[in-house]
Amino acid sequence: MSIFTYHLVKTSFFKALQITFFPPKLMNIKGLIHMECMTFMTLGSQVFSSSRFFNRRVIVFAQWENESVIDRFLENDPLGKTLSKGWHTRLSYLRQWGKLDGFIIPAESIEQVHDEDSVVAVTIARMKLFQVPRFIRWGRPVEKLVRDHPGITLALASIRLPRTVSTFSIWKTQKEMTDMVNGHSKVQDPKRHSNAMKERNRKDFHIQFTTLRFKPISEYGEWDGRKNIIPNLNKTK
Repeated sequence: MSIFTYHLVKTSFFKALQITFFPPKLMNIKGLIHMECMTFMTLGSQVFSSSRFFNRRVIVFAQWENESVIDRFLENDPLGKTLSKGWHTRLSYLRQWGKLDGFIIPAESIEQVHDEDSVVAVTIARMKLFQVPRFIRWGRPVEKLVRDHPGITLALASIRLPRTVSTFSIWKTQKEMTDMVNGHSKVQDPKRHSNAMKERNRKDFHIQFTTLRFKPISEYGEWDGRKNIIPNLNKTK
């Protein structure tokens, strides 16, 4: 079964530019199925700010044939050596909504988790450029909802110009995540997410969009001085 990874690293401006806009070719990395290279965004930040466009903090989300090829990549590949200086988590696929070209996703959900288990959610969208202002209008309230939610241990967004945007969130429990999605959280204005989904269904913002849910397997390194970001993991490096 394939394994997904999500990497966070702060590097030089030049290297971040190279990774984001000139990512490696799939054929040059053995065992790599697909990779998305982006730069960090702060959820809920001002529209015109450095965290909305390009900065030195790099995000890489990838799918691999197995964990052995991930280890070789991090030890031997130039990009892998850069990413190994940051933080990453390894993820087991649970389920998908929507579709995005590139990743090879099983046709059916693979595994169920208990409501009290930790889960990771990743969204990726290819934007319709003329829909970006409307997307920001509906999306920023959702970003703030996720960012400030008590069930979150880490939440962030990322971008690759001109049209790829993504979010990443680690949830203490699956129930807290599903409550947020359905507008049942005990927070101020809990229906921000469900209202935005209704608006998307009315008139889509995206060319392609997917939400992926994962069971976290392990985490490595640190991010902004933090370790053990994912609750209840047995394997942390």
